[in-house]
Amino acid sequence: MRIGEIAALVGLTTRAIRHYHHVGLLPEPERRPNGYRAYSVRDAVLLARVRRLTELGLSLDEVRDALADDAGRELAEVLEELDADLARQEADIRERRCRLSALLAEPPGATGPVSPALAALLAQAPRTDSPSAAKDREYLTLMDATSSGSQEIFALLGTLVADPAVVELYERLDALAEAPADDPRIAPLAADLMAAVPEELFAAIPEDGAVVTGFKEALLAEYTPAQAEVVGRLMDAFMERGRG
Repeated sequence: MRIGEIAALVGLTTRAIRHYHHVGLLPEPERRPNGYRAYSVRDAVLLARVRRLTELGLSLDEVRDALADDAGRELAEVLEELDADLARQEADIRERRCRLSALLAEPPGATGPVSPALAALLAQAPRTDSPSAAKDREYLTLMDATSSGSQEIFALLGTLVADPAVVELYERLDALAEAPADDPRIAPLAADLMAAVPEELFAAIPEDGAVVTGFKEALLAEYTPAQAEVVGRLMDAFMERGRG
């Protein structure tokens, strides 16, 4: 192969290849009688590896060290490694596209990039403009970013969020926005919310009470007095049943 051909094959410019020759990263190939460089398959493999390593942010000195580890290896072995590397890149691209697809399907006001598990959960939720539902999405996003056990919880919440009746519960909570902390609707709503929680979810409650307490205080501060009373009762009952 000539320099233009190998450059097109591996996705580099001829200028970059000449620079790699200049700095000693790529040995100069033999020249044909007409003076053109004659590149081999191994040269193409080497250049492809250089490109991938530089795309990962390695300096040319770091690339040189990495390539030194490949010295003396059989071509087939290097090709197999590169093929495995491409397979990993393909899998990563598929996962990123799945996450992008889930994000595009999110309702207006969604909180941004989330894990595939949370994206799948949010996709099941009925569409609603409820402010309380929007708060829940924010808390789930926070859990997604900070809790290692969130994936299990999201899976268990699937049945709950997919139930259209959950919208009514959010709307009842919204209706307490201007109510006092002793409103008679508080107790029935807290009980109905508790009854809607899947039994399997209680086993997934974290045991670190200090962390949960701190989160509870921050969460309740986001609600009006009557709403905070409902959410506080729910969290207390939730923790008590989880410990049982």
